[in-house]
Amino acid sequence: MSTIEGAAVDPRELRNALGRFATGVCVVTTLGQDGRAAGLTVNSFSSVSLDPPLVAWCLGRNAPSLAAFSASDYFAVHVLAADQQHIAMHFARPSDNKFALLEGELLQGIGNVPVLANALARFECRRANMTDCGDHVMFFGQVERFSYASSEPLLFHAGRFVEDRRQPAA
Repeated sequence: MSTIEGAAVDPRELRNALGRFATGVCVVTTLGQDGRAAGLTVNSFSSVSLDPPLVAWCLGRNAPSLAAFSASDYFAVHVLAADQQHIAMHFARPSDNKFALLEGELLQGIGNVPVLANALARFECRRANMTDCGDHVMFFGQVERFSYASSEPLLFHAGRFVEDRRQPAA
């Protein structure tokens, strides 16, 4: 076991330690004030409150989509299923139009936000608040509509996607 102490925290080592916490993988989408859709892959999604129904996620200050999310009143969080790694990778890469390849899989959500039709779970939210948090901005959303299916989630651990490790039935 590695133990790191001292006043200066090595960001790479801290990232390695934080990576030991397995997370789900989500795609967050919005519609910017210019009418262009924006979206990205995150693993910083969390439930905040059931009453009122609030969720949160974080976006890096240097993200190209920060302006779109900051200006929009709505966003949608899509929890991805185990077989949707290709969607996670698609939204993780820079692109002029991340939605072009998914036109048959998109619906129009609350606030005209594009939503993925086949996510494991989807939370359509009105932005409730946003706050500066170091090198990120944390977005809080009040859930106005949600849906979910029964399937295995896409997981991320130690810097990579977790493969299905279940043993086949004998």
